[in-house]
Amino acid sequence: MAGPIGVVLGSGLGAFADALEDRVETPYSRISGWPPSTAVGHAGKLMEGRVGERRVIVLAGRAHLYEGYTVQQVAFGVRELKRRGVEGVILTNAAGGINHEYKPGDLVLISDHINLLGVNPLSGPNDDSLGPRFPDMSAVYTPALRELARSASPLPLKEGVYAALAGPSYETPAEIRMLATIGVDMVGMSTVPEVIAASYLGMKVLGISCITNLAAGILDQPLDHAEVIKAGKEAAPRFAELLTRTIGRLGGATA
Repeated sequence: MAGPIGVVLGSGLGAFADALEDRVETPYSRISGWPPSTAVGHAGKLMEGRVGERRVIVLAGRAHLYEGYTVQQVAFGVRELKRRGVEGVILTNAAGGINHEYKPGDLVLISDHINLLGVNPLSGPNDDSLGPRFPDMSAVYTPALRELARSASPLPLKEGVYAALAGPSYETPAEIRMLATIGVDMVGMSTVPEVIAASYLGMKVLGISCITNLAAGILDQPLDHAEVIKAGKEAAPRFAELLTRTIGRLGGATA
């Protein structure tokens, strides 16, 4: 991948952007058509800079369906990255752990997803110059990038299936039992529309979840978004190190 690397940061995971060399920041409000980020823990800025010799474009904050945006608006940031020459994107998020082997603070590579949002960013008229009407989704999370991240990580990385629900309410214990039954390891309210759009546009994709809490019903306690943000911030230094090491090794991973 010769072009810049794109990185989308999830809730509480903004520390990576602060360490960019030669950083230039542009608030989303200055980019025509960009939906403003209203979610807690999202800075709402596009940041350009370098990690070593690699040019990186970071989206510090994303749009969500629960903010009232359309699914096309949710995918706007990824389309903007493509317009700026990005060929590969690393999408991160905060997720609730369903797999009982996960614990808060774990970093998990996304191997696949289940779209339970009820919408798709490719709905509507198709521009054949951008991508196919019916794109294949059998390997949207680029296997070579997962292997590269695993080799770059100083600690073993787990791997799992992510499911996206619309939110903003957290899932019920019954919904979590259903998700576990259909093979979901972690759940959140983002990422999937961006991944679909990125794959459609021909971009390589690496997805990484930070497990910030155990999902409803796994522990006998209510879920609190403040705890999600806190756990994300606590994991942020390790997450930033993983991103930096992974980006430092990028170059030949394409398949």
